[in-house]
Order: sequence, then C-alpha cells, then structure tokens
Amino acid sequence: MAGMLPPFGWGPLLHDWKFVPGWTVFAVLLLAGYLMLFVRGRGSGDRSVHPARAGCFAFGLLLLVATVSSAIDTYAMSAFWVHMVEHLLLIMGVPALLVLGHPLAVVRASVPGSRRHRVDAVLQSWPVSVATHPLVGMLCYAGVIVGTHLTSFMDQMVLHPWLMPVEQVLYVASGWLMLLTLIGDEPIRWRLPYLLRFGLVFVGMIPDTVVGLVLLQTNNDPFPLMFAQHPGWAPAPLHDLQLGGGLMWVVGDGMMMCYGVGLIVALAAGQGARSHMIGPWLESVRRQALVDHVAASGDTEGYSGDDVDVDDDALAAYNRMLARLNGRG
Repeated sequence: MAGMLPPFGWGPLLHDWKFVPGWTVFAVLLLAGYLMLFVRGRGSGDRSVHPARAGCFAFGLLLLVATVSSAIDTYAMSAFWVHMVEHLLLIMGVPALLVLGHPLAVVRASVPGSRRHRVDAVLQSWPVSVATHPLVGMLCYAGVIVGTHLTSFMDQMVLHPWLMPVEQVLYVASGWLMLLTLIGDEPIRWRLPYLLRFGLVFVGMIPDTVVGLVLLQTNNDPFPLMFAQHPGWAPAPLHDLQLGGGLMWVVGDGMMMCYGVGLIVALAAGQGARSHMIGPWLESVRRQALVDHVAASGDTEGYSGDDVDVDDDALAAYNRMLARLNGRG
C-alpha cells in the first residue's frame, strides 16, 4: 500500500482525509463533556477558567483529529520523517493545548462549592498524586520516546497495524502527563514553582536530544521491515532516518524552549509573587535570612520580622543605614 501512494506534498495534505472513528468519537465526547462542565462552572459564577482556556482545549482536540485523519497519518509508515512530524504533534502540540485548557480545574469549577471538598479529596489522593508526579510524567515521556524509536517497535507496527493507535495513545498520554506540571496550573498536589519548571524544561530536552542524535549518527538500518516498503519517492532509508532524527532534536528542543518562553511570559504577566518563582520553602528561608540580617544590623526601627512586606521593610532599613553613613561623611 505504501508503494501505491503518490509523493507526499500539499496535494495529499489538502485532499487525502479519512474518517477515524475511535479518535473522532473520543474527541467529540470529550469536548462535549468539557463544554458542559465549563458552562456549568461559569453559570455558577466561577470565573477561575477563562474562555480562552476552553478555546485551547477545543483546538487541541481539533489538532488531534486532524493529525490522525490527514495525510500525515496515512504517510506515517511510508516516510520516517513524516512519522516524526506526527509524533511531535501528538506528544508535544496536542497535549500542550489540552493542558492549557485546565480540564481538572473545569471539573472542580462545575461542582457546587459545598461539594468541592470531595473533588479536592480525589485530586489530592495518593493515586492521583502518584500519577501526576512530575518525575512520573518525565519518565513516561522519556520512556515512550526511547521505546518507540530505539527499539524494533516501528517494525512491530508493520507486522501488527493495531499498534499504530496504541502508539498514538502513548504519545498523547505521556505528553499530557509531562506537561501537566510543567506548564499547567491544575488543582492537584504538585503546583511547582517556576524555578523548578524552568529546570524541567531543560530535563525534558534530554530524551529528544539523545534519541535525535542517535538517529542522526546511525549507519545501519534499524527498521528493515518499515524501510522495505519504502515508496520510490521517499528519501533513502538512512537519509530518511537522519531527517527524522534532526526533526526530533531541533523541533523537539525548540518546542521545549517555547514552553520556557511561555513560562517567562506567564511569570511576568501575572504570577509576580516571589513564592511562585522559587517555591514557598525557599521563600520562607529567604525571608528568615533577611529578617536575621536586618536584626543583626541593629536597625529595627519600624521593622517587624512578621511583617508580610519584609522586602519593603528591609529596603527602608537599608535606606536609613545609607542616610546615617551619609550624615557621618
């Protein structure tokens, strides 16, 4: 079948569409449920989820259906670099939009205030906390990338076509788990400070970089069954493999950097509290050190260590010290 396909290009992208019942029904039902809960939450007066979030969620599901229904999926087993495009869309593009839709916050907002403690109890429970732990998400993300590209998984999909939708589910699920605590702000236990999120951005680049470089430098055909059905218009197997590896490395790391830029914009736009930046524990250590330093200076005029404006008090004490030094001069 792969050899009968015309060359991949704008023509197939515009005209080669198919109906994928599983993903389509899933997306329609999920969007309907999301919008129902979103409207219920807005109707009850809860404005914690902005309408733009709903737009992100809807666009994420649209991108999901478009990816698996278009020529990108049809040609995914004909050219490795096309498969890599589908991989990046499903593991990084779609999950990012779904996470930005804040589905868990929408569920919580749709519940009356008197019963929200039950939702909170579920979201804070140990099974949910384990599943949404940042380390679990990062390990799932790395495991899926390595397991589907540095093993015989691609050839197994040739022998067992039902593995293709399994791979797609793994991509979307692992991407969502990884990005949930990286760029999300859901009512779960793990609400990471931005300093740690920036660190996770660089950690998330490791799997893409390692696998991309391995594919770029390989001199052997790692997927003989897949490349055996290569159409004549596709790049030579090794060249095709290197194109895919380059996409994983450059585009994968580039998208991670975009997440980092988004975090900087979010922090500058509305998340200005210092505790959001470094975390409550480090913030408490910093404040206590500042209190001790000012107390040791002996200038505690108008200063209280319990004052929430500890930075303003410390600045005032510093200015009084400069004024005294200037007077002595």
